[in-house]
Amino acid sequence: MHFHQHGYVSADPRIEAAAGYGIDRPADLPDEVDVLIVGSGPAGMIAAAQLSQYPEVSTRIIEKRDSRLVIGQADGIQARSVETFQAFGFAEEIMREGYHITEMAFWNPDPENPEHIIRTGRPKDDETGISEFPHLIVNQARVLDYFAQFAKQSPARISPDYGFEFVDLTIDGDDAGDCAAVDSSHPVTVTLRRTAGERAGEEHTIRAGYVIGCDGARSGVRKSIGRTMTGDQANHAWGVMDVLANSDFPDIRTKCAISSKHGNILLIPREGGHLFRMYVDLGEVSDDDARKVRQTSIDEIIANANAIISPYSLDVKEVAWHSVYEVGHRLTDAFDDTDETAVGSPCPRVFITGDACHTHSAKAGQGMNVSMQDGFNISWKLGQVISGRSSQELLRTYSAERQVTAKNLIDFDKEWSTLMATPQEDLPEETYLQDFYVKTAEFPAGFMTEYTQSMITASPKHQELASGFPVGKRFKSAQVQRNCDANFIHLGHEARADGRWRVYVFADAPAPMLGDGAAGSGDWTDDGATVSSKSKVTQLADWLEFDPASPLVRFRREGADLDALIELSVVYQQEHTEFSFPDVPTAFRPHVGEFDLEYVEKIFAAMPEEDIYDERGISREGAVVVVRPDQYVSGIFPLDAHDEIGEFFAGVFVAEQ
Repeated sequence: MHFHQHGYVSADPRIEAAAGYGIDRPADLPDEVDVLIVGSGPAGMIAAAQLSQYPEVSTRIIEKRDSRLVIGQADGIQARSVETFQAFGFAEEIMREGYHITEMAFWNPDPENPEHIIRTGRPKDDETGISEFPHLIVNQARVLDYFAQFAKQSPARISPDYGFEFVDLTIDGDDAGDCAAVDSSHPVTVTLRRTAGERAGEEHTIRAGYVIGCDGARSGVRKSIGRTMTGDQANHAWGVMDVLANSDFPDIRTKCAISSKHGNILLIPREGGHLFRMYVDLGEVSDDDARKVRQTSIDEIIANANAIISPYSLDVKEVAWHSVYEVGHRLTDAFDDTDETAVGSPCPRVFITGDACHTHSAKAGQGMNVSMQDGFNISWKLGQVISGRSSQELLRTYSAERQVTAKNLIDFDKEWSTLMATPQEDLPEETYLQDFYVKTAEFPAGFMTEYTQSMITASPKHQELASGFPVGKRFKSAQVQRNCDANFIHLGHEARADGRWRVYVFADAPAPMLGDGAAGSGDWTDDGATVSSKSKVTQLADWLEFDPASPLVRFRREGADLDALIELSVVYQQEHTEFSFPDVPTAFRPHVGEFDLEYVEKIFAAMPEEDIYDERGISREGAVVVVRPDQYVSGIFPLDAHDEIGEFFAGVFVAEQ
């Protein structure tokens, strides 16, 4: 963890100094904000946490409840989400707290006694090593608590404003300017209503630059911008319950898919050693059901569960939470308030996330996870635009990226939830469900998202230089060894959710030469050329640090550290004992903070046995991997492709006005 750059810190280094709107943050809602987040669920809280790193952006988050969430409906945390938690600084804490899924047991009718079930398989949860992070089960309320802590301890000091519900919004009719210009106006008028306290029922009006709707499946924000959900109607009902119980079922503390003559169960152990969740099959829902299935009592759900797991039994002692829902798959055609994608057309001002724009079953454990990626995606983009680092064109990429991801999720969930509700005898073969689970593991783990070419995703034409970092997919970490102290580090774990881009430079064969990294060595010429005796890495470093076309020079703000916008890391092929950090170009050991301290912890060496070049298919000729703030690979470039790198970032950032 990087701190002390502004002076000695003896207290908790996670508590950053307040800045901008975080200084003397008003307790009451102001009349005007840059970003208003509606709803403090997973999408809303991660958006608030990310925007808390942009203290120059005025952000408020409202919630109709009068306090924090106590019982969360979502609980499955995929490995991709744990990667995200690492960037927000609480992966280790939540991994200690959560239940770790290491395998999944499959139970089917006993051929010799079909009224009873037997275990037919128990594959590993991650057969192929998709991620170094585990698949967790954690109460949604705790996830929100961790994001809330991060947001409160960050420079903008964001905390939810409880006791406000969204009523309606309107957007000024004359706000149809050119997206290419950064517009700092606040054209969205939002009407809120107090839901708690002595002033409950009173309405409050606030002006906002942008609104993020994170207000669930019955989203008022979605309705206010004219978006509607379309898709399949529900036709199968499930009862879900979180219970404390005793049972002689041998896999009661293992994730299970249970199929019997009496229906199906998805069993998910919960954190704490006793609690577990059951999704219990309630059967097909007829067209004239008129939602009567929603009236199914908890006693009926428990009775169904006991019938399904026969010859085993369930003795429920306490029900922490239960509900009944019908599986439905619905999606909006766009996730913002405009259909236009052409340059010069009105830019989006209102965005919807999570259940407000896509709904599906809970069987694949995707709801909270995909919602968080929605919130992460839009929040860094808003932070970058409002702070003047990018044009408003960047905001068009949110709906374009996330709508496709949601559609893929729904297609996957349709197949998985249908299989979960299908009697075992109707499947093509006995192990069909188990085989599908193993075969598609990358999708529910959260790693199938792949963004297509755009202003922030380059062409994959140089993909062969780093085949293990597919352009458009999340940056899959691997271990390296830090040069300065020989510590073994997961490269991706060093990236913090601070709004910065990352550039990972993988060196070509030559090691840094003695004196090669010294600034002002006389090898940099007036026309921007470098002498051929230098390695490609050193030539790239010189270009990044000194050339006017470099993004570090062109978009660097006065007084800012060299790495304030883009953090550089370098990985050499040699072992860490074969070179010293003073020999590395100064671009990779920038001077930071108030005391101009040299920072040398971004210089790495490949490990001899788990060589990242081999692990991630990186060319021995070297490569540049560009990663955006939400951990997705934006581009792969050759070491000497200075012009291409400059042109790419010129499409992402705008110079300070």
